[in-house]
Amino acid sequence: MEIFSRIIGTGRALPGEPVTNAQLAERLAASGVETSDDWIRERTGIAQRYIAPDHVSSSDLAAQAGQQAIEMAGLTPDAIDLVIVGTSTPDMIFPSTACLVQKKLGISNGPAFDIQAVCSGFVYALSTADLYIKAGKVKTALVIGAEVFSRIMDWNDRSTCVLFGDGAGAVVLKADQSPGVLAHRLHARGEFENILRTPGTVCNGRATGHPFLTMDGQSVFKLAVQVLDSVAREVLADAGLQVSDIDWLIPHQANIRILSATAKRLGIDESRVVVTVDQHANTSAASVPLALDVAVRDGRIKSGQRIMLQGVGGGFTWGAVLVQM
Repeated sequence: MEIFSRIIGTGRALPGEPVTNAQLAERLAASGVETSDDWIRERTGIAQRYIAPDHVSSSDLAAQAGQQAIEMAGLTPDAIDLVIVGTSTPDMIFPSTACLVQKKLGISNGPAFDIQAVCSGFVYALSTADLYIKAGKVKTALVIGAEVFSRIMDWNDRSTCVLFGDGAGAVVLKADQSPGVLAHRLHARGEFENILRTPGTVCNGRATGHPFLTMDGQSVFKLAVQVLDSVAREVLADAGLQVSDIDWLIPHQANIRILSATAKRLGIDESRVVVTVDQHANTSAASVPLALDVAVRDGRIKSGQRIMLQGVGGGFTWGAVLVQM
């Protein structure tokens, strides 16, 4: 009998109160950085974001989102036998954020590890968990995207610091006799590593190199729209489906212009695109599961519908997963 995996629970976590564009502009002005609500909204579609206080880590947010997903699934932590966390902002060099989440949730079964694919991290993690379940290695997986990107922002660079926020999103995948995850594709092109990166590292007890995120926005935009279109079509071909068979598109929530351009290239009406970038900004690996949880809990996404989840980020990495809820 063939084994499939299905999403049976979702969850999310956001730290503290939202920081509006106006509030952020006021903070930045104190450091001599000029921006405004209009400037940010016009270029990105972002209205607010969440910024974690110093005592809140990626594993804290991941554990909160994971707990919500486990509760929606009607399970207890001892039912989870795989934990994968997509993150580029781990709590520490090691152990992995996933191991820390395992500890915080009281999970003691199976492997736990992180996947580092930047903003594609959740899509990479979900695809990996699906393969574990289909291979019969595990029965129930907790898959999380969690980030505190505010820790790697250069707050003197308005071209990047206004774009990002902190948060986490999670899903529980469970083995099933009916298909849930229908198809997925992952890609990477290392030759484009320089257009989006944080090139610093730790050496001899101190940070070396440039410890903040840098981005060639124009290059990222052009490549992101191109690959999000192509990978969606690859996944649909693998599943034997058409664009018209997609009920909801959830691309990485980087910038409203990327979301709109991707939908237009695919021929999907924007009313079928889940958009949360205005409320959360770009939360990297957390953005797709955050948006998924929002749309599940507000009733837009219903049982039986097909959802295209897409990630694209530094590396350069990208991928898509087509799921039936």
